[in-house]
Amino acid sequence: MRWPLLVFAATALTSPAAGQPIDRQALVTRHNVTLTRVDPHAPLMLGNGNLGFTADITGLQTFPEQYSTIAPLLTMAQWAWHSFPNPRGYTERDGLVMVPVPGRGAQPYPWIRDWSEIAQRPALQWLRENPHRFSLGRVSLALLRADGTQARFADITGTRQRLDLWSGALVSSFVFDGQPVTVETRVHPSRDMVMVSIRSPLVASGRIGVDVRYPGISAKLNPDPSDWTHDEAHRTRVLSQRAGQLVAERTLDTTHYYSAIGAPGGMIARAGPHRFRVLRQGGDRLDATVSFERTRQQPGAYAVAAVATHWRDYWMHGGAIDFSGSTDARAAELERRVVLSQYLAAINQTGEVPPQEEGLFSNSWNGKFHLEMPIFHTGHWASWGRPQLLERSLGWYLKMLPQAQQLARRHRVRGAWWSKMAGPNGWNSPSTVNPFIMWQQPHPIYLAELVYRAGGDQAALAKYGEMVEQTAALLASWPRREGSRYVLGPPIIPVQENHPPLTTLNPAFELEYYRWALRTAQHWRERRGLARNAEWDRVIAGLAPPPERDGLYLPVESGPDFWRTSAAPECSRHATPPRCLNRDHPSFLMAFGLIPGSRVDRATMRRTLAATEAHWDLRQTWGWDFPVIAMTAARLGDPEKAVEWLFRDVPNNRWGVSGMTPRVHLQEEKQLIGPAAGTSGPGPDGPGFARAAETYFPSNGSLLLAVGMMAAGWEGSDGVAPGFPRRGWKVRAEDIRPLP
Repeated sequence: MRWPLLVFAATALTSPAAGQPIDRQALVTRHNVTLTRVDPHAPLMLGNGNLGFTADITGLQTFPEQYSTIAPLLTMAQWAWHSFPNPRGYTERDGLVMVPVPGRGAQPYPWIRDWSEIAQRPALQWLRENPHRFSLGRVSLALLRADGTQARFADITGTRQRLDLWSGALVSSFVFDGQPVTVETRVHPSRDMVMVSIRSPLVASGRIGVDVRYPGISAKLNPDPSDWTHDEAHRTRVLSQRAGQLVAERTLDTTHYYSAIGAPGGMIARAGPHRFRVLRQGGDRLDATVSFERTRQQPGAYAVAAVATHWRDYWMHGGAIDFSGSTDARAAELERRVVLSQYLAAINQTGEVPPQEEGLFSNSWNGKFHLEMPIFHTGHWASWGRPQLLERSLGWYLKMLPQAQQLARRHRVRGAWWSKMAGPNGWNSPSTVNPFIMWQQPHPIYLAELVYRAGGDQAALAKYGEMVEQTAALLASWPRREGSRYVLGPPIIPVQENHPPLTTLNPAFELEYYRWALRTAQHWRERRGLARNAEWDRVIAGLAPPPERDGLYLPVESGPDFWRTSAAPECSRHATPPRCLNRDHPSFLMAFGLIPGSRVDRATMRRTLAATEAHWDLRQTWGWDFPVIAMTAARLGDPEKAVEWLFRDVPNNRWGVSGMTPRVHLQEEKQLIGPAAGTSGPGPDGPGFARAAETYFPSNGSLLLAVGMMAAGWEGSDGVAPGFPRRGWKVRAEDIRPLP
């Protein structure tokens, strides 16, 4: 059966009546975001998937001091990467150390045994920090008092802001010096360009306009890489200027980009080494555009219709879920989270390289992407009927394939070995953890399979066949033969990262994920008219089953006492390192949630899910854990529990007004997670917690993946919306594909 036919059946059955399509405009616009005051943790975002622009309550970036230090009001692009000078010529090899690998001898890994090593090995610092993302500029209001000085935030009153999701417009209004001001902000769909329209009587007197300022790059890259204090460290050169138009070249070390400012009828004047001011004498309206691009371009036109068409097309094509008519009080909130996640994903998760965890909002880990996360960042695009958006970043895997094959040869195995934390060059960043993470290895197969199922044609097989083949070759050659079985590790660190790399053996999820990916790769060979690979079949059959003890699945085979320790009073629900490991990701549940693990026993997994609920320290989980656990509950036939997990009330699963979840850690881990939210007393999440980031986009992507699965089902599921309870829920879904 072709997948599109199966999709039609699944989605048609979830509709209450034939011929009654979802009113998508009503669905989207009822979740428009409205603010009447500053939320210091939730500035709003605009963007086009390539450029992200974060705005304050004025609609631009006028008062950054009103926001938390981890909400820095940046203008970031997927292509905007920079490296500090490298006079010693460090390369990836300078971060490698030899690590013992059972059965294979010592092998080179970019491993930092202890963070104190960085002081003795400067190459480690350089390799971790470079390349890094940076902010392209700040676009703010020139808001001038009668004496010509810049206004302060206290000078404005009556603030109101509305984000129109359907049209991609941010409309902000306030009163300044007794005069009304309205600012409309948009981002162009096909150029990396911010579009601003100001309406106010103050325009005529030159007391309101647009300031454009370009930063250098700070040595402190996270969360805000901008340096506003060292003008001499970078250059802004005007290439051309005429009435209402200016083109400038920006130079930061060896990094170059271009910025063009357009203001029909306006005047553009230099106001500093890296600053321009746009004003207009006469009239009550000022329109301006500010572009940031890799190549020199002329200023762009103020194209409202293009933005509106782009966003309308986005919402009208692809998946949609409508919960209206539900009597469960949680339905409206879930619908809000889903719609806002779709909006934020379109801005932050559709670039030509895999997204970083904070997208284009702020920097974490120097802006590098974590290659275990694309399954959550981008997998939902295919299941929600927009596979072309997933394919944008899949192209990076194709580009990196020769490098991944070279990395596999370094480890004396076949196929393609994918990095864990990297920039666009694919170099694996040195870390205490990163080198031993291995659950990203099957991801290209999972993502390619979703693309194939979304289209069901030969194009995906031709385009991604070699990538799937080489990925599978790694999955078959890296497991180690131990007697009659194949094992994973050591060295390995599982999804749950608190296990030691040199002694950990057979993580439960990784075993089933490797098995599932190899089986899927065999299906790809058959679809391409090729014979099954006999070696792969031997590994599929010989991979160890997921470890268990006392009727419960274990996180890793090398930790047989895990559940006995976790149930002890000193560990249960309150895990204190190092003895209590019942924290971080409960990834063993993913073996029958994210994937349909073929060696998983349902009854054992059901008991394991119950044990997780009883004993896990949910304070120390991450935002994507909750949707993924919901997927496990759904596959086990417990939709009530699936919904409960979506709404588990812990700091990392609290959804703000803008649709973002934070990244929060326990206070005692504060030294490990960078700057907190800039408060002297308890932070926004209460005593005992430290907020490290205002957003964590894997939460949004995993929610879309999970809710789509709960609504459209999965291979072999029965009934309509099988992941939702029958009572209290009315689920209408369109154009969503079942998951494997």
